[in-house]
Amino acid sequence: MENTRTKPNWLELPRDVTLNILQRLRTVEIITSACLVCPLWWNFCKEPCIWRTIRMHMSLYSHYDNEDLVKMCRYAVRKSCGQLEEIYISSFGNDELLEYIANSATQLRRVGLVQFDYLSEEAFIEAVKKLPLIEELDVSNNIYLSKVSFEVVGSYCPLLKSLKYGRDVLSENAEAFVIAKTMPGLRSLTVSGIVLSSDGIVAILNGCPLLESLDLRYCSSMYPTESLRKRCCEQIKIFMPPMLEDCDFYCCADNWDSASWYSD
Repeated sequence: MENTRTKPNWLELPRDVTLNILQRLRTVEIITSACLVCPLWWNFCKEPCIWRTIRMHMSLYSHYDNEDLVKMCRYAVRKSCGQLEEIYISSFGNDELLEYIANSATQLRRVGLVQFDYLSEEAFIEAVKKLPLIEELDVSNNIYLSKVSFEVVGSYCPLLKSLKYGRDVLSENAEAFVIAKTMPGLRSLTVSGIVLSSDGIVAILNGCPLLESLDLRYCSSMYPTESLRKRCCEQIKIFMPPMLEDCDFYCCADNWDSASWYSD
């Protein structure tokens, strides 16, 4: 018997469904593929709502160089028409790109600048001053940031609730004391790479009373004393201490979700 079933026509999908599909694609895929599917999708890709979230990882697009990805990122920011709310870029970028983002996307709430090797601390500071609505910030693996950067973040981003940072340098407790002093509304903190002692942990506990999650798994730190670990578990819903060779992984919550907010 002949199969009379017809294939679904993607062009006949409701507008909101098509937009929802396009919003789930990675930024580079929208720019290089989705917008070229047909004239209808080309027009859909002009909608600012498509560009409210930008995610670009150089590791996923090794055939593009830094300049290529910078151009695509600027294009996506421009297409957002000021509606950009979340951006995550990894392993590419420069001072000019961050300046462009800060000037064009003042509604940004979630920012990830991971392993941003082509950026200066001065450019980061100037950008942060223009982005007061940031609630979540990930600046992991950035060697250029110092405690001065975190002082600016704490001063200019009063809504900040989540911070991830780390760098492979010996800066014992420097950032921790700044965070404790300037970020009282913090609810989630992830530290990796740097040296952090018990004094730094205590400062964070005292200065961030709303903290619900403290992830120190990949932090170069002394293992917390039993009394400090007990305090962390009593004060914080999710506490993840440094994973040293001679101690077991420990977590106060059974339902910890290790997936970060920016994962694809």
